[in-house]
Amino acid sequence: MDALEQQRLKRILSDTRNIALVGASNRPERASYQVMEYLQQQGYRVYPVNPQLAGAVILGETCVSGLEDLDQPVQLVNVFRRGEFAADIALDAIEHEALCLWLQEGVISQAAAEAAAEAELEYVEDCCIKVAHRALLG
Repeated sequence: MDALEQQRLKRILSDTRNIALVGASNRPERASYQVMEYLQQQGYRVYPVNPQLAGAVILGETCVSGLEDLDQPVQLVNVFRRGEFAADIALDAIEHEALCLWLQEGVISQAAAEAAAEAELEYVEDCCIKVAHRALLG
């Protein structure tokens, strides 16, 4: 990651207060649970999103089925889903007026990247937000 990309990610993380975590899990051994916990510890408000867990409480936050069910604005949508789902999530993030779509490590989607670019949405892919935060702001 070059210095310009580091600066961009640092700005995104610094400007973010509320995060929707798509693909949230209530299982502590899962990466999405650990990342949500870490982000909360860093002062972010994290809203879990997972249709299979809608209504469940994860780390003190009630899980919603989709971004359309959030009644709070989020600046960043963090995605823990396979790449083939990312384009639809990108469209939901745009509709929800998020400022950034962040795909976790291992998640890549050309269609999501194109949708984000067209909507002038900040876009990060194949990057763990927890690792990036620790490296840049930790």
